[in-house]
Amino acid sequence: MPVVAVINRKGGSGKSTLATQLAGCLANRGSQVMLGDVDRQQSSLAWLRRRAAQPLVKSAAIVGSAFGSQGVMRPPAGIDHVVLDTPGGLQGYDLARLAMTADAILMPVGDSVFDRESALQCHAELMTLPRVVSGRCKVAVVGMRLDGRGRSTSHMQQWAEQNGMRYAGSLRASRIYTRCAEQGLSLFDVPAVKVESHLAQWRPIVEWIDRTWAAAGKMEASSRTAVPVSAPSISPHARRRTLVRAPLPVAMSKSGPASEFRASRETARAPRAQRFGWLFTVFRAWA
Repeated sequence: MPVVAVINRKGGSGKSTLATQLAGCLANRGSQVMLGDVDRQQSSLAWLRRRAAQPLVKSAAIVGSAFGSQGVMRPPAGIDHVVLDTPGGLQGYDLARLAMTADAILMPVGDSVFDRESALQCHAELMTLPRVVSGRCKVAVVGMRLDGRGRSTSHMQQWAEQNGMRYAGSLRASRIYTRCAEQGLSLFDVPAVKVESHLAQWRPIVEWIDRTWAAAGKMEASSRTAVPVSAPSISPHARRRTLVRAPLPVAMSKSGPASEFRASRETARAPRAQRFGWLFTVFRAWA
């Protein structure tokens, strides 16, 4: 049961987007996937609930995380792959626990100095962990929300390689990811003709994961029955309302994006006054 964890200490780096899209990719390849969400905001599990309302997608192929009596995540029977969406600020003991169970770690990094600084700090700590140093847990960077019109993709790859990081691939900034998130979909649920250029960006990322899992060793990956991460405390904003636009079409035939990535199982915004009410209160107090 191979495990991939999506990690970056900086909030808003695209961890949930990367985790949900990857889970959708694996499910459309025919795998049973557990999408584990240990972030208190629970964005990935909210996506999963919206996905369950979609009648035309393989919603049963992705299940949410389940925690045992001792707060340890235990994948249900029959799960082929585990994708973990993690909280921001992960470090120390919690980061080491994840590295002990993950076969692959993806670090989404945006095109800003704050994202890069956070990624460098996290990568430096990961490289002190024995399982990462030995190569049993491999780490790679994914460039997130990059501008496809400029040279941000090549600059991001160059930055990663100069700092000793593997570079798995780049994903351009696009509203398609926002629309997918709102409806519980992934790119791989949409007809390929509508997202062809985006699917091409995913190919090197998926290939890196496949190579990493294949190299991890079948005995170690298949013998794992628990993921040693604790159940998160739930944020009061975890079930916030979402503005949903017109529904995206869902692929119904073999011409959909699932066939592009076929592989064996082995290998509604709040009003302004509400959102900034605390700030207005402070200003009134000062006045």
